[in-house]
Amino acid sequence: MSKAIVIVGASRGIGLELVKNFAFSGHKVFALSRDLDKMQEAFKEFPNVSPFHFDLSESIENQMCELSKIIERVDILINNAGYLVNKPFETISHSDFQLSYQINVIGVMETVQGMLNLFSKDAHIVNISSMGGFQGSVKFAGLSAYSTSKAAICSFTELFSEEFKNTELAMNCLCLGAVQTEMLEEAFPGYKAPTSAQEMAEFITDFALNGNRYFKGKILPVSLSTP
Repeated sequence: MSKAIVIVGASRGIGLELVKNFAFSGHKVFALSRDLDKMQEAFKEFPNVSPFHFDLSESIENQMCELSKIIERVDILINNAGYLVNKPFETISHSDFQLSYQINVIGVMETVQGMLNLFSKDAHIVNISSMGGFQGSVKFAGLSAYSTSKAAICSFTELFSEEFKNTELAMNCLCLGAVQTEMLEEAFPGYKAPTSAQEMAEFITDFALNGNRYFKGKILPVSLSTP
């Protein structure tokens, strides 16, 4: 059965591949990103993909008011957008911290808030975090702003699930290991990840469609390396 799927952070990398996967399978996809022009070009061959400008650093409430006029139902929400800062701790600015948390945490929580009345009864919300935010995993210098914000989204997943435990609404969080994306290349030039964006998108696509049958409120590492 065709589902209504919202993907935040859909203009490149894993998000772009997710949109294509769901579109090829015949689902209705709402692709959200700051880069509307790029999405319109990338998805022009898919009549079942609707791109919308959506910026997690701006007022989510105002943007959701506009989206709710168009989106009638959400069966799957994938919070894939992210902002990565790679700087020594002593050089990270207030604006770096602020933008990291606004995009990676606050914007995600407000997006979920704004869609509460749109979710179908058994909708699946998938938050994309990082192994850097997974407790006990190897940590890397320079990622204090990024990894702590990704850890926060893990905690949000558990807290949201507690509040909605008496419903069929499910939220889970995937902590991804290194994936070869534009964002990774920007933060770590020259580094080659063991997993491509296409490969990771295949896993996330299947998990988004079926994972809520087996998991609810779980933080799941998705990595080829040992935490």
